[in-house]
Amino acid sequence: MGKAELFLWRKSRKVLNRSEARWGLILISPWLLGFLSLNFFPMLSSLFLSLNDYNLMSSPNFIGVRNYTDAILHNELFWKALKVTGVYTIFIVPVNVGGTLLFALLLNQEIKGIKVYRTLFFLPSVIPLIATVLLWLTILNPVYGPVNYWLAKFGIAAPIWLSDSSWALSSIVFISLWAGLGGIGCMMFLAGLQSIPVNLYEVVEIDGGNAFHKFIHITLPMLSPTIFYMLIINIILSFQNFALPYIATQGGPSYATFFYGIYLYREAFSHFRMGYASALAWILFAILVLITYFQLKESKRWVYYEGEKK
Repeated sequence: MGKAELFLWRKSRKVLNRSEARWGLILISPWLLGFLSLNFFPMLSSLFLSLNDYNLMSSPNFIGVRNYTDAILHNELFWKALKVTGVYTIFIVPVNVGGTLLFALLLNQEIKGIKVYRTLFFLPSVIPLIATVLLWLTILNPVYGPVNYWLAKFGIAAPIWLSDSSWALSSIVFISLWAGLGGIGCMMFLAGLQSIPVNLYEVVEIDGGNAFHKFIHITLPMLSPTIFYMLIINIILSFQNFALPYIATQGGPSYATFFYGIYLYREAFSHFRMGYASALAWILFAILVLITYFQLKESKRWVYYEGEKK
């Protein structure tokens, strides 16, 4: 290829690249406009409001970082809400991820009617959350609920579940697990299991390994990216948990289920402290960023990506 031909080819490639870039921007413009108007600019607005005293009725009054210092240094409810959310996260995340993986392993078996079982496990995740909470409010009702009825039949002293500060958070954890164990996470693990090459398991069998060796040396390493993703998503969702405890207990009794999301909602829409609520949202954002950063940093020790050289 001569210099003239090479010059023309490079010029045509530049024109083509510009055209592709232009069409790319045109095609993603609906999503881009939606992201800017519904996500990015509201985030900037909340950051601005977090530095102001604002109650919807008057103009924002700039107060600097006072909302942040008031929350962290002078508000006991902030730490109570953070503690409840943290305890919930510590319990729900490992059980949810581990249980979801266990169910995926069971649903990965080649048995008759496996598609029916997979459908049944997935059903709780498609039931609307309000319906799920109302169902469990009925089941756990201390007066006419079937759980307390059968416990009384066997002579067992039945708790009052969501109305008891000692049992309320545990009840929320159980309802969350019931609604989440067989959902999208289970399907993701199942897809990951089915993507593992069969010949890897055959190598373990040739070396005299059993099912336990296959799980430890093949299944877990190959599923580690999915496990890592599930950990991040579950931690974020657990810190943002709001609808379930709000519908079930509204933060009670005695602040036993006073989640961070309920605290933020109450400050914003009950007390109309929009600036303070915005500061709470950004504190939560900072906490999640730090947790995710440490997870990403530690993931290099145990997450295996196929084809990656270490």
